[in-house]
Amino acid sequence: MELKQVVRIVRRWWWLGLLPMVVVAGYLIATFQRPATAYQVVLRFMTGTEPADELSSDHDRYYAWLASEYVANGLADFAVTGEFSKAVAARLADDGLAISAHAIQGSLITDNAQSVMVVYLVWPDAAQAVIIAEAVGAELLASGPEVYPQMDGVGTVARLADVPVAVPLPASLRAQLMQPAIRLLIAAAVGAGLMLTAYTFDPRVHDLADLEETGLHVLATVPRSRRP
Repeated sequence: MELKQVVRIVRRWWWLGLLPMVVVAGYLIATFQRPATAYQVVLRFMTGTEPADELSSDHDRYYAWLASEYVANGLADFAVTGEFSKAVAARLADDGLAISAHAIQGSLITDNAQSVMVVYLVWPDAAQAVIIAEAVGAELLASGPEVYPQMDGVGTVARLADVPVAVPLPASLRAQLMQPAIRLLIAAAVGAGLMLTAYTFDPRVHDLADLEETGLHVLATVPRSRRP
C-alpha cells in the first residue's frame, strides 16, 4: 500500500479510527483509581564466623571474613526458596495470621554485599508487613544452620541489624501509565482495522483515484460550479 493511499484512508475515515480510542479514554477516565500503596520493610543481617583457636590471628581474620561472605550469600539464596516461605507461613499460622507461602515468596527479594545480607519485603498492609518481616528474620536465624550443615558447630553468627519498619512506597510512573498505554495502543490498532475495513468495503466513488483503481481511464473532468 502506497503512502498516498494511506493518507487518503486516514483523511476519509479518521473519525472511525479515533472512535475506539475515545471510548477507551472515556472508560479509563471514568474508572480511574489511584494505585494502592505498598509498604516495604528492609531487614539487614550482619553475618560472621568465630575464628578457630588453633590458627594464627592473621589467618583467622582472613578466613573468618571470607566465611562471613559465604554465609551472607547462602542465607540470601535460602530466603527466596519455597521451603523457607512455607516455614515462615507456618510460623505466622502459629501466631494466628494465615498467609500463603506463595504470597510470602513473591514478596521477598534478597541481596548481599560482602558480609551483609539484605531482605526486602513488599506488602500491601503496613501492620502485616512488620509481622511478616519479624517472622522472616526469626525463621532465617533459626533455620540457617539446619539448611547448611557446614554452618553448624563453627560459631556462625547472623544478627539482625534493623528494627522492622514499614515504609510506604509510592507507585512508580511506569506502573501508573503502563496499563492505560497498552489499552490505548490496542484501541488504536482496532481503529486502524476499522478504517481499513471501511475503505475496503465502501462502494462509493469519492475521487479520481477511486475510479483509476477500478481500471477506468479518466479522460476529462467537469469542475464543480459555484453558484453566484
